[in-house]
Amino acid sequence: MTTPIAISVVVPVYNEEDSLSELVEQLLAAMRPTGESFELVLVNDGSVDRTAEVLSRLSADVPELVCILLRKNYGQTAAMAAGFDISSGEVVVSLDGDLQNDPADIPALVAKLREGFDLVSGWRYQRQDAALRRKLPSKVANRLIGRVTGVRLHDYGCSLKAYRREVLSDMRLYGELHRFLPVLANIEGARITEVKVNHRARQYGNSKYGIDRTYRVLMDLLTVWFMNRFLTRPMYIFGFGGIVAIVGSLLVSAYLLTLKIFGEDIGNRPLLIFALVLGISGVQLFCFGLLGELQIRTYHESQGRPIYRIRATLRGGRNLLSS
Repeated sequence: MTTPIAISVVVPVYNEEDSLSELVEQLLAAMRPTGESFELVLVNDGSVDRTAEVLSRLSADVPELVCILLRKNYGQTAAMAAGFDISSGEVVVSLDGDLQNDPADIPALVAKLREGFDLVSGWRYQRQDAALRRKLPSKVANRLIGRVTGVRLHDYGCSLKAYRREVLSDMRLYGELHRFLPVLANIEGARITEVKVNHRARQYGNSKYGIDRTYRVLMDLLTVWFMNRFLTRPMYIFGFGGIVAIVGSLLVSAYLLTLKIFGEDIGNRPLLIFALVLGISGVQLFCFGLLGELQIRTYHESQGRPIYRIRATLRGGRNLLSS
């Protein structure tokens, strides 16, 4: 019988031909001494260099290595999702393939996870990147994300994270949401913590991120904020806004009607146009809320997806189910 995999290490790679051999070597050096069964799942996200050839060669020599070759460059979120789906370990660890994350930190993250957490995030407390171009924007983004989502971490951008399989099974990744995995896990009721990890300067190649990353982060932040606050109750935000707009329209209309009764001409007043626009907008927002409620119910019912997550079931002093 095949031995169950205890730990899966998932690494998305894109144009990293120079670092792959050293990466696999460091991963093996970190994992083999633990004595636990493990697999290394490397996902080639449509690289245009010799990454696929290097992975093919390495997979023939390393029995623990599983290589996934995507048909084209789908982005880091899709590559991570592919690795999560293919991996089979009870614990899943993710990290970048550029050697800036230190594989030697993996056992510490796994040990922390087994203390009772569902997700352990790495914190690059001594980050080896340019101060103005990378570290300062990252620090501002981390504080903004923490304030907006309520999930307070020092370092959202660190790819080195450890997850329980059950938590990943509850999450669906799309777009560019890989950087918000702790927030998605929090929506599913996960217990989250972070540990300090090493961070190293880039040795090979160049960073894959540009200035457009800031725009994507802001748009994704709005998405996860809405999901975190109103995923199962969209009427709370759209309906409330609609009611406020409708009430405002009625009050302004009542004021204008009073003026009209007393003989004042209101036909050319901008306030009349404002009342009409406010009323129409209110009705539209309220209808959006109703449609959102119907879509949420269709989403949950069509997938058989519950709106709750059970951590444990106790009966007669015995734990019948734990996750």
